[in-house]
Amino acid sequence: MQVTETLSEGLKREYKVVLAAADLATKVETQLDELRTKARINGFRPGKVPVAHLKRLYGRSIMAEVMQEAVNEANRKIIEENDLKLATSPTIDLMTENEQELQDAFESRADLSYKVAVEILPKFDVGDFKDVAVERLVAEIPQSDVDEAMKRIADQNRPYAPKDGDDATAAKGDKVVLDFVGKIDGEAFEGGTAEGVDLVLGSNAFIPGFEDQLEGMKAGEQKTISVTFPEEYSAANLAGKAATFDVTLKSCEAPGEVTIDDAFAESLGFPDLAKMQEAVVGSLESERAAISRRKWKRELLDALDRKFTFELPQALVTSEFDGIWREATAERNAKGKSFADDNTTEEAERADFQKIAERRVRLGLVLAEVGEKAGVTVSEDELAQALYQQARNFPGMERQLVEFYRKNPEQMNRIRAPIFEEKVIDHLMELATVTDKKVSATELLETVKAFEEAEDAKTPATA
Repeated sequence: MQVTETLSEGLKREYKVVLAAADLATKVETQLDELRTKARINGFRPGKVPVAHLKRLYGRSIMAEVMQEAVNEANRKIIEENDLKLATSPTIDLMTENEQELQDAFESRADLSYKVAVEILPKFDVGDFKDVAVERLVAEIPQSDVDEAMKRIADQNRPYAPKDGDDATAAKGDKVVLDFVGKIDGEAFEGGTAEGVDLVLGSNAFIPGFEDQLEGMKAGEQKTISVTFPEEYSAANLAGKAATFDVTLKSCEAPGEVTIDDAFAESLGFPDLAKMQEAVVGSLESERAAISRRKWKRELLDALDRKFTFELPQALVTSEFDGIWREATAERNAKGKSFADDNTTEEAERADFQKIAERRVRLGLVLAEVGEKAGVTVSEDELAQALYQQARNFPGMERQLVEFYRKNPEQMNRIRAPIFEEKVIDHLMELATVTDKKVSATELLETVKAFEEAEDAKTPATA
């Protein structure tokens, strides 16, 4: 085997590989000799099949295996001897002028020459991160917020009793059970029909105007109500549209009293009320820390994007761009929008997405390098927990989904990657210059909302 570097330009490398016909032939003959001792062919005694006969039967398939092994060995040699970290898998280009040359190589009458092209990962020094300044909003947890959360939990676990009497009607605070059929322009729409739905009137669980029109109905009564879906409704095909719902109120229950005390806490699995309050405080802290994280993580990534400048592997950028473009195109088609509807052009949007792709690749490489140097790993327990959390989104198919991921390393990496990223982000916050700023819950929500709206106005989501 002869390997010669023919190109070293930026992150691109090319090598010419020559596999000698004599070496390939020797390996083929070796495998044929091994096969001869094992082959069982009608008309020949075991171990007595002529090699020439075996070659006619299996020569081509064995040569294909030998060539593949030789190519793999050459790739390993190129990577190891040149200390390369590949951005993508090598690409092979057979250096043959015509089909006959390839046939000659395949039959060991001529050497096999081919080109290996690779793109490598850039080398860069991560340095330290003291120059990366991040402000972290820390929301206080006043007792009033804990009391409000406790009240919500109590409301969610409030007992209800059936309303008796012919004159009993549904009122705000009552729990009702409904059947309904939603229609637009007189036609039932997908997802608009349900039976046996529990609803507490006044909870605002349904679209505006729906619950109000149920007040005053009696058990067994049927009614058609009219509503309009909000303009920002999650289902684009329903947003802003007028609809009617044919509703049947099947039952109605009045709320009972609930006392927030040790007995109530015990009914929910806590040792006492104090432990329940501790759990509520912890939950509020986690919830608000997650909201704060959305802002400081974006600011940290922005700082890293500004801090590092290096050549990017174009294969990774192209792959990232293609994924972003497919997603954006599918979303645009689903909404029935054109580029003009969004006051842009295809050229401008491609340019925006190209920048996003480059940012994602750059940050991905930085985080990977930081994580590797810091020894950040994802434990099997962390991976299993995330996998089972994913499986819970598919009730009844949990086992099949877990098996699918476990048998597909590439899919398993989709579970591992975000865990690794978050752990590296946490590590970087220990190295950066972080300033904590105490705010109220309201200030936290308003600040993060304003920040995200400002970022969204600049460009589509970038990370």
